[in-house]
Amino acid sequence: MMRLTPISNLMAKPSFLPPFMFGLLFATFGVILSAKYSSITVDQSALLALKSHITHDPHNFLATNWSTSTSVCSWIGVTCGSRHHRVTALNLSSMDLTGTISSQLGNLSFLAWLDIHQNSFHGSLPIELTNLRRMKYLDFGNNSFNGEIPSWFCCFTELQGLSLYLNNFIGVIPSTLGNLSKLERLNLGWNQISGRIPSSLFKCKELNYLSLRVNSLEGSIPTEIGNLTLLERLILGNNHFKGKQFLVIVSFIFI
Repeated sequence: MMRLTPISNLMAKPSFLPPFMFGLLFATFGVILSAKYSSITVDQSALLALKSHITHDPHNFLATNWSTSTSVCSWIGVTCGSRHHRVTALNLSSMDLTGTISSQLGNLSFLAWLDIHQNSFHGSLPIELTNLRRMKYLDFGNNSFNGEIPSWFCCFTELQGLSLYLNNFIGVIPSTLGNLSKLERLNLGWNQISGRIPSSLFKCKELNYLSLRVNSLEGSIPTEIGNLTLLERLILGNNHFKGKQFLVIVSFIFI
């Protein structure tokens, strides 16, 4: 017959964790807590570096709000994720800011949304931005960025929207943009881009919006444009395209 141990006996002999187990638990908790705060500290440093590159903030949006005395997640334009409490979105659009993009912005490893359109940012885009592998939406439109469109945009494999309109970009459209298999919107209008449209661009079969207007593009439209079965808006005006094919496409757009 099975003998049951009286509850009183169990209570009389409490079980304790060995001392080294308590030490291990506290050490583990300390590492987790330290990692959490060191990570958000990295995000804070990255944003403060960006702030230091702002030379004109007429409405004092960042000057009065981005302060170490408050949580990064409460700063204007900043959104943090609920799970990791890291910066996931940065929206500084239409703030009339003037400055350049700090290379430390690439340290925001959880950033998925970056919108700084309609400001006066200038200079080139730092290659350190390639560290932002979670990026889904980039809007640098209506600024004064210059130089060639970076070929390393192809590193943003999760990218769904890319807007570079109304800047001073020169050179050709990088063929590497064709590697952005999830891209849905691409706006390169109102720049100084030249050359031909690379046929690789039409490998982006998720595209539903494509604007290349007001540039210096030339030649004929690649036949691969037929691969874009989801395309709803195609804007190519004010370039130097030629041939009957272009006229047919233009007619199709405006019907």
